[in-house]
Amino acid sequence: MQMLWATLALCFVTAFMARYVSVTTESRPTGVKPNKLYIILAALCLMTVAGLRNNIGDTYFYIHSYRVDDFSLSAVLQKSDVGFNLFQMLLKQLSDDPQILLLTTAGVTNMLIVIVFYRYSRMIEISLYLYITTGAFIVSMNGVRQYLAAAIVFTATHALLEGKWKLYMGIVLLASVFHQSALIMIPIYFLVRRKAWTMTTLIMLGVAIAVVLGFNHFSSMMFSLIKDSQYGHYEDFQEGGANYIRVVVYLVPLFVAFLGREKLRELYPKGDIFVNLAIVGGVLLFISTQNWIIARLGIYFTLYHILLMSWLIKLFRKKDRPLIYFAIIVLYFLYFFYENEIMLNIRYGSDYLKWPF
Repeated sequence: MQMLWATLALCFVTAFMARYVSVTTESRPTGVKPNKLYIILAALCLMTVAGLRNNIGDTYFYIHSYRVDDFSLSAVLQKSDVGFNLFQMLLKQLSDDPQILLLTTAGVTNMLIVIVFYRYSRMIEISLYLYITTGAFIVSMNGVRQYLAAAIVFTATHALLEGKWKLYMGIVLLASVFHQSALIMIPIYFLVRRKAWTMTTLIMLGVAIAVVLGFNHFSSMMFSLIKDSQYGHYEDFQEGGANYIRVVVYLVPLFVAFLGREKLRELYPKGDIFVNLAIVGGVLLFISTQNWIIARLGIYFTLYHILLMSWLIKLFRKKDRPLIYFAIIVLYFLYFFYENEIMLNIRYGSDYLKWPF
């Protein structure tokens, strides 16, 4: 974990400096333009640490499959998620070392995420801090294919906000060739482009409660629908549901967003879209307390939740903002320690990066 703690510190400091020496501009929805050099340093830190790992989550299986799978064109075209396998086939032409797969996917994933944060985060250092402390950065090293797809979808944020549905759909379809679950973001386009905290919100929350109360029936229906797909084998997984503490940590900022909904609309009229996306993520996370597999879909919404949180500090009175800022730093630091040191016992390994340096 020492490497991850060092990554957290370095990314936060560089991103803080990026905003500290930022310039004001009317061309951005945030009103500020962080310093690019510091943001590049933060991005390189994330890309390097994630790309040079040799463990965490499914990393071993990606390493193993890269070494032993057949990546001939005929074999690749017969597999699911053909885009990701074509990607691996191309990398195989460069090197048989699976580290190139980890380095490239981590590079692309984190670069795309930081680019969107750079444009839409009100406080870029808070977004990068939360990206790590909420566990999203670690998850990106576990669900490699799906997080790559989520990062690609995340780049469609501009198209989503501006109502450019053809561009948005094209990006989602591109992401789906890396992981088919990205297709869930097609109907999401029509669900979230509306005012937040309306009857639609109440319906989503009602559905979530109903699903949790009748999860046995819901899961039977869900797995019957996907039994013939590449995800059908998840029916046999018995790993419990998401941690309730994670659910509470996710939902508290949504409560703050509800209380400050009018001011958020004044600060950023299109912020309701981020709120709606975060609400969908919260609904999925609540349902995932019954079965962890639902949380996998939440990956597509976590990044928007982090974006939303970077705006929430501005909802408080000016004299209270330093306290709220400090509270976020401390509380999410404690949450990161609890989840990854105590609950998951995460240990970062690398053949290239050692601690101490």
